[in-house]
Amino acid sequence: MPESPPASLNGVKMHVITTAANGVVGRETIFDFHQEGRVVTAPYRGGKIMTGYLAGVWEGDLLHFRYVQVTADQVVQGGSSTARISRSAAGRLRLEENSQWDTAGGAGTNIFEEI
Repeated sequence: MPESPPASLNGVKMHVITTAANGVVGRETIFDFHQEGRVVTAPYRGGKIMTGYLAGVWEGDLLHFRYVQVTADQVVQGGSSTARISRSAAGRLRLEENSQWDTAGGAGTNIFEEI
């Protein structure tokens, strides 16, 4: 049986506190996480993002997911990511995401934090 995720993201809202140089999400982009077992999904929007969605699964202490988004300029973008969960000094959940663009090329690191 697969290992349980280290923490539940169900009902957690996050924003990105550190954005990759080639990234378009930020503090104004709100992610609304849902979790059922190892499966995690999150619709998101705000800032430069008109609408977006991520879906993935926990494997050990890593969350592997794919994302698709439409920017405010109506450009469709997508890619894949792997994230590790932790807690900030203040006790907020954090995800350190390493992403790879499928549509724009390049890679980067974003840090999500619970709000």
